[in-house]
Amino acid sequence: MFKKYHSIAKITLVLVYLVIIAGAVVRMTGSGMGCPDWPKCFGHLIPPTEESQLQWKPGQSYHKGQVIILNESLQVAKEDFTSGNELKLNHWEPYTKHDYAEFNPWHTWIEFVNRLFGALAGLGTLVLAFVSFGYWKKKKSITLLSWIVVFGMGFQAWLGATVVYSVLEPVKITLHMVMALLIVAILLYLIFRSNEHKRTYIYDSKTMVILSTVFGLTLIQIILGTQVRQFVDEQIDLVGETAKNLWLNKPILAFYIHRTFSIIVVLVNLYLAYRIYNLNLGLTKINWILSILLVEVISGMAMFYWNFPFMSQTLHLVLASLLFGVQFYLLLESYNADRSQKSS
Repeated sequence: MFKKYHSIAKITLVLVYLVIIAGAVVRMTGSGMGCPDWPKCFGHLIPPTEESQLQWKPGQSYHKGQVIILNESLQVAKEDFTSGNELKLNHWEPYTKHDYAEFNPWHTWIEFVNRLFGALAGLGTLVLAFVSFGYWKKKKSITLLSWIVVFGMGFQAWLGATVVYSVLEPVKITLHMVMALLIVAILLYLIFRSNEHKRTYIYDSKTMVILSTVFGLTLIQIILGTQVRQFVDEQIDLVGETAKNLWLNKPILAFYIHRTFSIIVVLVNLYLAYRIYNLNLGLTKINWILSILLVEVISGMAMFYWNFPFMSQTLHLVLASLLFGVQFYLLLESYNADRSQKSS
């Protein structure tokens, strides 16, 4: 049972990261409003593929909640009915959450896939929570935290709905991302606590302090990055998606702080790596951190100097979330290391 829980926790973590990746693709492609309603998509469980499916037609069967686009607005069917030869508005009511009424099949299906991954991740957390009852007598915290993740996913789904209803308000998008990272952190803690393997790493108090500092710096850098991303979104609205050379033409102060701060983050991580190697602490995941940092810096430079190459934004965001996860797990390893073999 315990081994099964550990495996399910890992699978669930992968599913959550797939949601983060899908969300990054949604942002990169501007598909956030591909499904203007929630939890369905234009009132359908399976979204439409052609604009004609969202137009009123005579002799058409409509179900309650189905959405059509009429005069550049969304109309929602009040009940199940079959349309006659003429449009009768008494069967319809305007969608009141927002006034966005556009259809792009690519955007719709990209957002739909994102929601599917979210549903799979939610199912994964639910299975994990039920399996966690096997820990109730041995480690009650694992069971309690497993159920907290379930409610966290529910809250995350609600946040996703508010993002749509706000027509992608930047602050709510950022909050949505922060909540995803919190879920990642709890899952990593559960994976760590359910790992019964003997831990071979050595405790060092100074390294623990440096690692905590590095983790804090990464959180600050992610927050600064979300501010830069919000600015880029605003520029896209102003100059268009094709004028990539203008997205960072006149960047805000947060961009310069974010860029300069990245140098500090790299240097502190390099010092951390040097100390781990020099003291033979056994914290091998520092290699993952250095590799992620390298690609993260390259992707950041590519966005600025080469005008946002394809997938660079998605890569940059996903790598930041991976860096957060690996550093958090390394922090857990360091804190729970063998203190009987403290380094000198």
